[in-house]
Formats: sequence, structure tokens, C-alpha cells
Amino acid sequence: MSFPIRSPRDPVGGICVFGRILDKIRLNAKEGKLPPGYHLGIIPGSRTFDDRICKLLGVDFEALSARTLQGGTDEEILEWCFQKGCKPDPEHIEIFNGFMHKRGWRDAVSAGLKQQRQDAGLGHREDIVTFFDLMDVEEGRAP
Repeated sequence: MSFPIRSPRDPVGGICVFGRILDKIRLNAKEGKLPPGYHLGIIPGSRTFDDRICKLLGVDFEALSARTLQGGTDEEILEWCFQKGCKPDPEHIEIFNGFMHKRGWRDAVSAGLKQQRQDAGLGHREDIVTFFDLMDVEEGRAP
């Protein structure tokens, strides 16, 4: 059985993480909660992946959630984001994706990644070098 939330690496419209956020919104609405340890939306004082996607697209998380629950394909929801917020050009998307794919690897949050690996019982896994790696391994996918 596949995990109900897709990999952060799986792009929608060329943008990583976006589809994963839609999955979390839908799962939370359908099941009433996400799996333990998952968060949804913006956490004050923290830069979540949800927050970074909303900043890239210029949309409010609550508005994105409401639009997602109205239905439609991932691509239709992304197009709504472009219309209501902004549409990043290909270079901005490339820079964003590169940053997100490497988050946790030799950067300001490396210690946090190491702690989360430990907390997940994966402290011995030196092949988990980014948050994307950690998410994939925790959800049964290869890093």
C-alpha cells in the first residue's frame, strides 16, 4: 500500500512540495487528522514547507486550503494560485526547487535534520542528508 501523502520531490507544474501540501489538506479534511507527527499550514515562528510554497505563490494558506477543498485537479488549483497570487518564472521555480531539495544539507537547519533523524530512530542513516530524504524514508520510499 502506498503512503497517502506523496513525496515532496513529485512536482506539480514543475514545483516540488506543492502536491504534497494538497495531499495533506485533503487527507486532513477527509480523515480529520494527519498521521502523527505531521503538521499542516503555517506555524508561527517557523518556516515550514507549507509556508515556503505559499510565499512562492503569493497565496494565503487558508485560502489555498479552501480552494483545494472545493475540488479540482492539482493543476487547476495551481492555476488558481497563479491567478490569485503570482506565477513564478522558470528561473525562480528552479531556484526554489534546488533550495527545497537540499534543505537540511550543510545549511542553517542541518542540526534540526539530525535531531529529527534521531527522533525517528534513523540516526544511524547517514544517507539521509536532506528533509526530502527523511520524509521519503519515513514514508517507505528510497531516499
